[in-house]
Amino acid sequence: MAQPNPVPAMAVLLTSTKAYTGLAVFQAVDAIACAAQVPPIKKSLDAVGCPDNVRRVLPAVKGAAAIGLLSVRWFPGLARLTTAMLTLYFVLAVGAHVRARDKAVNALPAAALLATFAAMTVKGPEASRTP
Repeated sequence: MAQPNPVPAMAVLLTSTKAYTGLAVFQAVDAIACAAQVPPIKKSLDAVGCPDNVRRVLPAVKGAAAIGLLSVRWFPGLARLTTAMLTLYFVLAVGAHVRARDKAVNALPAAALLATFAAMTVKGPEASRTP
């Protein structure tokens, strides 16, 4: 009798509604920190040469991302679209670090979030799967 193929723990973690909710909270806090121009975030944006007109919209973009991630229970397709857009956002963020010749260590958070959201986009939320 064939044994079912166990799903890797990381894949389960990335597809859970708890993961989407946790990352939504992270995005919401990040939106507030961007709006308040918390010194470490301001320093990072300065280091990559982020213009003021882009900085002004970052809190709204991150707030919208938080809402999109929170929608996972009711609108899993919207949550998956949000992870795809966050993947693009972090591609651009990593690109900004590379273009600015920033230290690799400063690009690591953006690269980690890029990988996370890309994997989430590929897998999709568990809420969108039928048993």
